[in-house]
Amino acid sequence: MPSSPEQRTELLDIIQNEFPLTERPYAAFAERLGTSEQDVIDTITELRDDRQIRQVGAIFDTRRLGYTSSLVAARSVNGNADEAAEIINGHPGVSHNYLRDHEFDLWFTVAVPPDSQLGLDRTIELLGELAGVEAIRPLPTLKFFRIGVDLDVRGGRDPGARKPMPKPSLEGPKPGEITERRKAAIRALQVDLPATERPFRELAEHEGFTEAELLELGHEMLRDGTMRRFAAVLFHRNAGFTWNGMGVWNVPEERREEVGQVMGTFQGVSHCYQRPTYEDWPYSIFSMTHGRSKDECEAVLAAIAEATGIDDYTVLYSTKEYKKIRVSYFTPEIYAWEAAHAPLALA
Repeated sequence: MPSSPEQRTELLDIIQNEFPLTERPYAAFAERLGTSEQDVIDTITELRDDRQIRQVGAIFDTRRLGYTSSLVAARSVNGNADEAAEIINGHPGVSHNYLRDHEFDLWFTVAVPPDSQLGLDRTIELLGELAGVEAIRPLPTLKFFRIGVDLDVRGGRDPGARKPMPKPSLEGPKPGEITERRKAAIRALQVDLPATERPFRELAEHEGFTEAELLELGHEMLRDGTMRRFAAVLFHRNAGFTWNGMGVWNVPEERREEVGQVMGTFQGVSHCYQRPTYEDWPYSIFSMTHGRSKDECEAVLAAIAEATGIDDYTVLYSTKEYKKIRVSYFTPEIYAWEAAHAPLALA
């Protein structure tokens, strides 16, 4: 029997956070939803075809892998944002790139590996030069307070609801101590998971693991925080979340830690970070919200303002999505890009 609309909605709601690392994960969903394993597999396939599920896979902690990354704000020149974004998107480490309603109109994230020939700072400078932007501001994370999209697909959540973030229970390897075996497991688990009865077996075989070995390493990386979670990422707009508001807050230096910790507990906030400030950018705390309407985003921000007493903030809404992918770790594409651009970058 095909899954009902209610079951589809419930599946979308839970698959963002609670994907089981087991031999037959879709059977586990079927038991929870009161349907069959094959119905869940068919539903996952339909949701991908309908562009509601973007990808199912591991979400890793970039810094624990030795990669360095940054959010970057850029100001395009004379309406050339589309052309500039296309050039920036050519870098394999650029995972997100949005047009936002601000004089700093291009907002992208970029990551480089620990053995990058150019390094993060020069990579950002070079992307600005290649794209011909008027100004560019690296905004690396100084402190994490929350990371993890959890869209209220079923609806009805309280925008002011709070939920603490889980903490790693094991100490993981340092970035320079990541073994080739673990790198292979990362390459396997970052691939989009097939909608088949034994999906992890396919991923394991490709990198030379048994199914049990790969699942064991996956659980180990969850416990030590190398993997933030294994989950589905949704196409926000197609799932009904057409508004994407980046709240930026001007918080006094002595209160940034306290305020960030509070903001990070709001379920309506998917990401919350402390970032550097500039003369032309006074906002130190960033909180990302997603909503079916502008009012939903504003309600979360209003609840934060009430809880923290911080009222000097603004919201940058995305008006165009240029790129949204997951970073692929320990793969060759980024080295090819650097080799091609090194003569210009190092001149």
